Amino acid sequence: MSEATTTRDHDEIRKWVEARNGVPASVKGTEAEDDGAGVLRFDFPGGAGEDELTHIEWDEWFEKFDEKGLSLLYQDTTADGEQSTFFKLVND
Repeated sequence: MSEATTTRDHDEIRKWVEARNGVPASVKGTEAEDDGAGVLRFDFPGGAGEDELTHIEWDEWFEKFDEKGLSLLYQDTTADGEQSTFFKLVND
């Protein structure tokens, strides 16, 4: 069984995502003019891609993350020891 970790630490989050060649993103069509980025996600190779996600800058991603009081629940490795891209954004 693989364990999950929860964090709000920006450096820890960025290192985890970049180690998996991911980029910060938001779901297309969920942005609001006065609210900035929409529903937050990460785009990893082989994932949804830019057809469904808009890549955004880390500053914008973390601004929304902090504003919404979110934490990142993530898994380093799968049960069979492979690098995992499993994550979930959760409310504190």
